[in-house]
Amino acid sequence: MKTLLLALTLALVASPALAATIEVTIDKLVFSPASVNAKVGDTIEWTNKDVIAHTATVTGGWEVMIPPKSKGRITLKAAGAVDYFCRFHPNMKGHLEVSP
Repeated sequence: MKTLLLALTLALVASPALAATIEVTIDKLVFSPASVNAKVGDTIEWTNKDVIAHTATVTGGWEVMIPPKSKGRITLKAAGAVDYFCRFHPNMKGHLEVSP
């Protein structure tokens, strides 16, 4: 019994943390929240409540198309800080802090 308990404890401690899905809402040309803290492996999911399309674009990096009244997502693969914006509406800005 003691060996089984020790094995279960080690398995729980050694298990990697589950990745999270972090939701960002787009409403009236605004990303909310504008700044997000996440970890490598987490997914950012944007929900576009507007009737027009938006993007989440990182200059020289990735871009996610977010159709009107729909969702777009990306799974984070690298640590670091990135600023993103909507290619169609450059005044829309967001920030991601991604930790390892």
